[in-house]
Amino acid sequence: MAIQLVSADSLAASNGVKIVIYGRSGMGKTMLSATMPNPIVLSAEAGLLSLKRENIERVWGVNNPSIAYDIPVIQIRNVNDLVEAENYLRTDPQGQRFNPVLDSATEIAEQVLANAKKQVKDPRQAYGELIEQMTKTIKAFRDLPGRHVQLNFKEERSKDEGTGMTLAGPSMPGQKMGPATPYLTDEVFQLFAGKNPDGSMYRALRTQPDFSADAKDRSGALDEVEYPHVGNIINKILGTTNQTQTA
Repeated sequence: MAIQLVSADSLAASNGVKIVIYGRSGMGKTMLSATMPNPIVLSAEAGLLSLKRENIERVWGVNNPSIAYDIPVIQIRNVNDLVEAENYLRTDPQGQRFNPVLDSATEIAEQVLANAKKQVKDPRQAYGELIEQMTKTIKAFRDLPGRHVQLNFKEERSKDEGTGMTLAGPSMPGQKMGPATPYLTDEVFQLFAGKNPDGSMYRALRTQPDFSADAKDRSGALDEVEYPHVGNIINKILGTTNQTQTA
């Protein structure tokens, strides 16, 4: 078989950009879904009030070409829902049009595990099996060919055994899933809030680690702090244009 050489640039463009975003509750992780090109949201929540059209228009304005206003949602209650959603996005021609957003992967994992424990005699066995299947399925979403993927996570603070410092990072149930989360993707961002000199508040994405939070940008294309617009960041990573900063 002849070996075919492919450039890193073309491979990155064809595979899509895979991003982990974590932040505290109320930071606006769900609203970032509207900034993903052609998004579809997978959620354990029933309401998703923040993605109502009037809320999106309030934050991003009306008829912003870089914003999705009518976002389809797949509700995830158990691991079968998650597997079926991944299969739909991978094999169905309609599903192949969308870029998935798991909002949040933490809540989906918690919901899946809670439902599984109700159905078995030994919750510990369910926990181990579900953790393994959850990890496998989340990786399957990450590896969807040609798709951009956004994995939202809750934020938790934990002590770094090497430095002794307490760092913010993505949260997942289980001793194995949580520490493995930052290794899922090449891009790991913290959504955080800051204060301008005039006292007004802003939100931004941290793309590099500091003394308080874990983050990484393996593309090398991003600033240490980026405007919180996933579509703009994808364009920047892939070297394309059409960046819009309107909010």
